[in-house]
Order: sequence, then C-alpha cells, then structure tokens
Amino acid sequence: MKRILIVTQQADNFSKLAKGLSAEKIYDVIWANSVEAARSAAIGLMDMIIIDENLDDRSGLSIAKDMIRVNALAHLALVSSLSPEAFHEASEGLGVLASLPPRSDEKDAERLLNALAAFMKMPDSL
Repeated sequence: MKRILIVTQQADNFSKLAKGLSAEKIYDVIWANSVEAARSAAIGLMDMIIIDENLDDRSGLSIAKDMIRVNALAHLALVSSLSPEAFHEASEGLGVLASLPPRSDEKDAERLLNALAAFMKMPDSL
C-alpha cells in the first residue's frame, strides 16, 4: 500500500481530504502533529507529504525544505492561502506537486491524486 503523510495540528480540517485520499484503499494516510514527528515518519517509505500552511510556528514552505532533506523522493503538497501566482513564486525550486486550499475536501483529494498520477506517467527524460 502507498503512504501519504499529513503534517498538521488541525486534523479536523483535513478529515475530508484524508477520506478522499484513502477512498480507493490504495493509500494509507499517516498523521504527524509536529515537525519532529513528521521528520521521523518521513524517513520511511512515503509517496507523498501534505504539509499544513503553518505548524510549530513555522510556515509550510519552511517545513517542506526539511522534508526534502529527510526524504527527497516523496512528493510534496502544501496548504496555502496564497494566490496561484504568489504560491508558484514562493515555492519555486522546491518541487512542490500541488497547493491545496485550507479545509481541503474530497474533490481536492481527487485533484491531488490525479496530479500525482500524471506526474508518475511522465517520462524520465526527453
């Protein structure tokens, strides 16, 4: 089974997203409520890491940089209230697969899984 780590202290805000991610029984959703717990969990095999906008007095973008160092193979998605243009500018170079709105739901889960599937189908080189 594939694994998705959700890093948040507000699990209730992610319940609909988690339900959508695990609906097909392909993904196992794992939760971390601190940066330290996320680091520990991300050391193992992780297909995707979803990071809340703020956690432990840090921004999601800052936490994403930590997660890249811990597990460079995991795909990243970040919750952000920034506009798409501002998010792109702020996250450029981090290899973030997608941004998610605060209080994401099943439709956002479907969009995220479609983006992951499309990325996985891309050729390694041209």
